[in-house]
Amino acid sequence: MKKSSPQSGVHPRQNKQESFEQPPMYVAVMTYVGYGLVTLFGYFRDFLRAVGLEKCHVAQEREEQKDFTPLYQDFENFYTRNLYMRVRDNWNRPICSLPGPVFDLMERVSDDYNWTFRFTGKSIPNVINMGSYNYLGFAENNADFLKSVADRLQRYGAAVCSTRQETGNLSLHEELEQLVAEFLGVESSMTFGMGFATNSMNIPALVGKGCLIISDELNHTSLILGARLSGATIRVFKHNNMCSLEKMLKEAVCSGQPRTRRPWRKILIMVEGIYSMEGSVVRLPEIIALKEKYKAYLYLDEAHSIGAVGPTGRGVTELFNVNPGDVDVMMGTFTKSFGAAGGYIAGKKELVDYLRSQSHSAVYASAMSPAITEQIIRAIKCITGKDGSTEGIRRIRQLAENTRYFRARLKEMGFIIYGGDESPVVPLLLYMPAKVVAFAREMLARKIGVVVVGFPATPITEARARFCVSAAHTRDMLNQVLHHLNEVGDNLCLKFSRRKHPSRPDPCEETNS
Repeated sequence: MKKSSPQSGVHPRQNKQESFEQPPMYVAVMTYVGYGLVTLFGYFRDFLRAVGLEKCHVAQEREEQKDFTPLYQDFENFYTRNLYMRVRDNWNRPICSLPGPVFDLMERVSDDYNWTFRFTGKSIPNVINMGSYNYLGFAENNADFLKSVADRLQRYGAAVCSTRQETGNLSLHEELEQLVAEFLGVESSMTFGMGFATNSMNIPALVGKGCLIISDELNHTSLILGARLSGATIRVFKHNNMCSLEKMLKEAVCSGQPRTRRPWRKILIMVEGIYSMEGSVVRLPEIIALKEKYKAYLYLDEAHSIGAVGPTGRGVTELFNVNPGDVDVMMGTFTKSFGAAGGYIAGKKELVDYLRSQSHSAVYASAMSPAITEQIIRAIKCITGKDGSTEGIRRIRQLAENTRYFRARLKEMGFIIYGGDESPVVPLLLYMPAKVVAFAREMLARKIGVVVVGFPATPITEARARFCVSAAHTRDMLNQVLHHLNEVGDNLCLKFSRRKHPSRPDPCEETNS
């Protein structure tokens, strides 16, 4: 297959579809002003607490420990104490139903400005769920679909209470690993009970002192933690920027290790398939070309892309039509598209055999629950059609259709959104801290559950709402969400885009297709 050269810039497909529009200058200025104001008021409230005019709710050192080294660093808690607590009602909302395309929320109120909450005993029913990673709709409670899961639960119980290397290795685990390897088109795979630990505990087994990790600046925390635990040298390249990546690779090959100038033992490039906060898609063909040119290794995290992109759900390798064998380490999770838990590492048989004995997650962690294992097997068989139905391919196509429709409508309305057209992760930029809070509360009042994210999880000027589109969303649901987004966007002045898009009728006037 012919690959794009690193010098050719953005892959033709992404050049057309990737979107990172910048807001007008006044938006950035007002965002900084907003954070400046809340910071000033925070210092003022700290002064009132210090002189006893306002009650202090935060954890403090006991009087008898005043001469000890402080356990709680006061300034480190400043953001939590004075900013986050005021808006805490927008996060950690407890749900009391299946987290499918709609869910029920437990109603709660606060009598002390969000320091504590109390439940009213009521619920908020039928809230449209736009925040869960339920890409293919496998977070479901259909008894017919879950019969095999229930059978495995009855036969094996809820847990194996042992590691795979001792007495926790079930035939189910081996069946799943064979299915994953076949699904990805690689020689072998290994599964783990926790997605986060799949990264954080396996990367230290692959690289160590004398190795170099070149990591995308927007990589997930699990990748960052794994890189730090490994003891390897870490360098960060600009997000999806091939010039930045090639510059670092060239320098690493030419200069070697600091001081000694010895060659690096290994050079590992770490990227994600779909970046969970940006919705952007990795420029995989160009990265493969660079890693082959400079004799580096490639670690690909497909937590958000496996099952969600590609004609048959096989992730970004299928999306860009590249050989999975060109990716040295393929990682993914079962917590999103498969409606389960855990993760996998896949690649050559030598790689997987090595990790079975060297990975802390393999040696010390309890094996995956039998019921969860069966749920993943069921989902993969459905996606690949091995269950004798076309339900899996229908869901993949429905997700792609919903994603394109939702993104196109948001652009037409004048919102700034990030990411590629194939990505079901849709960040809608809100920018200003006050608008983030108002947006989340207003959407919940309209029975739409959204996830809002701000500093320090994002750059200070790029607070956003993150929508996750699902195959389980009907066109009526999406139209209802779009209708309310249009109204809230006008009321809160959130339509910052200066690009012109052809307009359509109000989505609520369209019929369900």
